[in-house]
Amino acid sequence: MKDLTATLRLQFHRDFTLDDATALVDYFAELGISHIYASPLLTARPGSMHGYDVIDPTRINPELGGEPALHRLVDALRGKGMGLILDIVSNHMAVGGSGNAWWLDVLEWGRRSPYAQFFDIEWNSPDPLLEGQLLVPFLGSDYGEALQQGTVKLRLDVDNGSLYAEHYEHRFPITPPSYGEVLRAADHPQLRTLAQHFDALKTEPAPYQAARLLRTELAEQLQDASTRQALEQALNCYDSTTDDGFRRLHSLLERQSYRLASWRTAGDDINWRRFFDINELGGLRVERPVVFEETHAKIFELIGDGLVDGLRIDHIDGLADPRGYCRRLRRRVDRLNAGRPQDAVQDHVPIYVEKILAGGERLHDDWGVDGTTGYEFMNQVSLLQHDPAGESLLCSLWSETSGRTTDFMEEARQARQLVLTGPLAGDFETVALSLLQVARGDVMTRDITLGAIRRALLELIIHFPVYRTYIAAPGRREADEPFFQQALDGAKTTLSEADWPLLEHLQRWLGGESLRQLPRSLRKIRRYACTRFQQLTSPAAAKAVEDTACYRSGILLSRNDVGFDPQHFSAPLQAFHDECLQRAEHFPRNMLTTATHDHKRGEDTRARIAVISERAEWFAGKVRRWREMSASHIQQLGDGAAPSPGDELMLFQILLGSWPLDLRADDKAAMEQYCTRILQWQEKALREAKLRTTWSDPNSDYESACRQHVEYLLLAVEGAPLRDEIAAAAVELAPAGALNSLVQSLLRMTTPGVPDLYQGTEYWDFSLVDPDNRRPVDFTARQHSLASAASLDELLQSWHDGRIKQAVIRRTLQLRRRYPRLFSEGRYLPLAVSGEQAEQLLAFARELEGEWVVVVVPRLAADLLGDRGVPSIPAQRWGNTRITLPEALNGSEFERLFDGTTVSSQQASLEVARVLDGLSVAVLHTSMTANGESQQ
Repeated sequence: MKDLTATLRLQFHRDFTLDDATALVDYFAELGISHIYASPLLTARPGSMHGYDVIDPTRINPELGGEPALHRLVDALRGKGMGLILDIVSNHMAVGGSGNAWWLDVLEWGRRSPYAQFFDIEWNSPDPLLEGQLLVPFLGSDYGEALQQGTVKLRLDVDNGSLYAEHYEHRFPITPPSYGEVLRAADHPQLRTLAQHFDALKTEPAPYQAARLLRTELAEQLQDASTRQALEQALNCYDSTTDDGFRRLHSLLERQSYRLASWRTAGDDINWRRFFDINELGGLRVERPVVFEETHAKIFELIGDGLVDGLRIDHIDGLADPRGYCRRLRRRVDRLNAGRPQDAVQDHVPIYVEKILAGGERLHDDWGVDGTTGYEFMNQVSLLQHDPAGESLLCSLWSETSGRTTDFMEEARQARQLVLTGPLAGDFETVALSLLQVARGDVMTRDITLGAIRRALLELIIHFPVYRTYIAAPGRREADEPFFQQALDGAKTTLSEADWPLLEHLQRWLGGESLRQLPRSLRKIRRYACTRFQQLTSPAAAKAVEDTACYRSGILLSRNDVGFDPQHFSAPLQAFHDECLQRAEHFPRNMLTTATHDHKRGEDTRARIAVISERAEWFAGKVRRWREMSASHIQQLGDGAAPSPGDELMLFQILLGSWPLDLRADDKAAMEQYCTRILQWQEKALREAKLRTTWSDPNSDYESACRQHVEYLLLAVEGAPLRDEIAAAAVELAPAGALNSLVQSLLRMTTPGVPDLYQGTEYWDFSLVDPDNRRPVDFTARQHSLASAASLDELLQSWHDGRIKQAVIRRTLQLRRRYPRLFSEGRYLPLAVSGEQAEQLLAFARELEGEWVVVVVPRLAADLLGDRGVPSIPAQRWGNTRITLPEALNGSEFERLFDGTTVSSQQASLEVARVLDGLSVAVLHTSMTANGESQQ
């Protein structure tokens, strides 16, 4: 198998199966991809479009073709010297519904289920209604109301001899020791006899095994039609729309190991860990050896058999002990690799973690992983492509238009408070109660009240600058200390001075002192408090920043995305170089991505919106004019204008960034299709912002008014003048946006790390947030264009069709495959640039053992581009700008990758006008002989 040089992310589901990917392997190989990077392939909830809702981790999803299809895909990949990296979900499983056998077993048997230890459940609840029970918040209405309406029904599974309650798609098993009363209600001799045996399970020392035999016997008896009819009729006695049926069904349900409840109770009362605030995803205790083994058994089998060549770990920060998990996984994977079939043995099996790194935060280097999935690289490229000169004006425009703050961190703090007192309130209370137990365990702190702990803890998390810290037995990691201190300092600015002493206690309790120094009796509760705290700060950050503040702050939406640091608008050239040097030293195989299945805007949508930072005054004038033109179509509701000025401003940005290059304002059918996409984005954006409407409580009046406004802009006859202006403005931004896109693609493929291409983004990607970014990809068109022999000039002239981007990607990735060590191990050398356009150029070299590549790209080049209709800067506009080369390259002749021509260095420098005289990005390649002479 060849080296890992480039990955391509594919989203598998029933409409794009493993066999569909197999048919495309030749295309991916020709594009220059070394490894397919697959979304989760284990059995997910039926119809899943993403695979993160796994219900059975022991087999490959049959909707994707099952294991036979996986073998066919791997065989095709091996035929091209390619590999497979698999995304796995260690943090959670899909629960609810009727498909997860492990979850259903927990519902049926409670603590006695062997799977009870698999899920992160707090069985010892302070709520007397939940002691020893699992809250199951899947009802569409309050419990009593659901019973009265008859939406909870007692059902019989004839084939398995089992009873269960049903609420729409949800199944709630009845525990076998409760079967007796139902069987007796059938008034059937054989069933009455069997009822006694089920009753005996209440005192049976091993009821779990005995119940299996009894249910098999019941299933056999139910093969008799009269017996089956008798029991089915008995179920009518549990019809809760009648008074007696209500009483009977309620009494039966009260004796189960779960308590049925409305979905609205989850935020406050949940007693098991979820993925963020999603009731349908239950947290796993993967830190337990048995859970680790059972949930990973199929993964390990695939690795050992040589089918999977690398792993990507979803949501690593959700785990109790990310470091411990990763190190255990690394040891196992390395052992499995040594025993793989000879043709599948690798020098190294890469492991990547999905991790959001805040500003100044680094991935810990002792986890045994190869890096992150590359969100931070998206942020670094974005910062490079935003003009600091536009920040002040755009902030003023946002402030005067929306009336909201321009301090993104203030938006994030407000959002954190919202989610901690709303959807994550139950998780917050769990942490507070655990800290109360810590306080009670020390005579010096036992007078501290729960109320005081709540106040201090809330402000601490509100000001937390990172997703989480990593507390081990010796305490907090040294690298985490500055972030915790920052949170403490921030909390003091909003917390009453009377509560400041609580912060000092929290500093100690939450990793400030070694657990080993504590009495054994206190270690367990302290460890529990630390774990729950860390598992709370992560979803609090995600829900507050990604899913709330990024939809509330609209200074420039190209700076609001997953893994971004929106409080920073831009960064200088040197900052980008520094990040590359840091990555080359610590994580040279880190993934580099600019588009993912989670992004809020496609990579080329962001690249085009970023151009607004260079044309801030132009944009401000457009916005003021457009708002005047649309003013008569803004509705006035009781709670304000609809859409609000801020929502309208964000809509204008989205239209400018995502307007398709071939979309004409008078093309009705195409406009309707585009309008549908925008409306889908708008609904999500408005609800995620949680200002005028939410997912849990939609404001239909506001949403309807906003929807009508979009339809006016994009479809209505009276909106044509404004529509034409928006379309013209998008066309004006498009060439500079396309040049930004080529730059970010090239940087992804040439800086230290492993480039990751998201499905279909070898053409322009003007997508929006999911599900828009998961639309079907036209691979047929991409295959045809890759096979064509168009010249560089032709590709530039027809740049709208995206073939120019595909060509840049293909030629660069093929270079990486020819020289894998140069890019994986080669030095990264920032190159100095001088002359009149020095600030508009970034240049660097990669070198290994005399092999050299020089990369040259423009930045903030909208003015240099001018009003040209193509994303190419006239060579003369670079003037006297030059790139200084290392002395070893003095007099070298370089081959230009994209057109095959050559350019020579003079006096250890390159004249930019000669390097960028066609396509405005360049990769120059040369190799040196032992005596320093250039060799082609």
